[in-house]
Amino acid sequence: MTPIELTDTVLRAVRRAVEDGELGMGAVESVDSGRARVVVERPRPGGHGDYATNVALQLAPAAGRPPRQVAEILSARLADSPGIEAVDVSGPGFLNVVLRPGGSPLVADVLRRGSSYGHSDALRGERVVLRIPREPRAETVADAVARIARSQGAEVTVEHAARADEVTLRPVPADPHGLGTDAGRWALLHPAAHDHARTTTPEDRAAHLAQRESNPLFRVRYAHARTAALGRNAADLGFGAEPGDVPGQDPLTGLLADHPRVLLAAARHRAPDRLARHLVAVADAFLTDLHPAALPVGGEKPSAAHRARLALAEAAGTVLAGGLTLLGIDAPAHL
Repeated sequence: MTPIELTDTVLRAVRRAVEDGELGMGAVESVDSGRARVVVERPRPGGHGDYATNVALQLAPAAGRPPRQVAEILSARLADSPGIEAVDVSGPGFLNVVLRPGGSPLVADVLRRGSSYGHSDALRGERVVLRIPREPRAETVADAVARIARSQGAEVTVEHAARADEVTLRPVPADPHGLGTDAGRWALLHPAAHDHARTTTPEDRAAHLAQRESNPLFRVRYAHARTAALGRNAADLGFGAEPGDVPGQDPLTGLLADHPRVLLAAARHRAPDRLARHLVAVADAFLTDLHPAALPVGGEKPSAAHRARLALAEAAGTVLAGGLTLLGIDAPAHL
């Protein structure tokens, strides 16, 4: 279950509770009007569960009940929803959700949607105007923001500001000269806009161009290339991908499930660095936990477990390629 699917599940729980008279009609009106927003997110440090939401606290005034009571009503309904293992209430009315193990539906969804996985209409009707100075980093960041915002349904206009007071996007300036297109874009996009991009010294440029593990762009592109290689090698062995449960891969499946939320947050906050860091996390999870065990070894015959691991690897590759494309960076199948 993706964060967007979980959000929809919470909304359905609210509507059913209103229909059954457990919550006042104002709860639905509050959501429909936008006064209350259903937001699910990863728990903060010290929290628990796979996702948490404060929707009960937002709905309480309109629902005519204390926040904790609203949370308990929603908790009972969410616990019976497909894909949810358990729900508990903490504090004044926070809902903590544990998803059922197994990445099969998620992986199938990623593979079905391909490069459009994570794209949405969440920002449909929103017009984003980016006025930038004539400076390489500002132009690169604006281009990436525009790509990501359009993936969420927004209309985007990028223009150079005529005056300094018209600027709406001004990252710390940097010049990627000597790095080439892909490494140069990564060097400007991976740091947050308010941070300095390290591109000035020969050592900086060498680090961005290095084909080794210390270079995060190399890890992301290498991981993507390895997912493609696994598919080719599996075909040589006579088997293909088939989504299924892959025990021990919760970090990777969690990151894939979080991809739609990351894209929306990157669009809303004009922060392509969020997507860049997310891609590094996906690559590292794949290379550390899944890549070594994706194919049969020795005389081992392909099994359902191998087909499921291959499907998960392909899903990871899909997210990596789609994310790099939104950043304007090539995702080669061979590296």
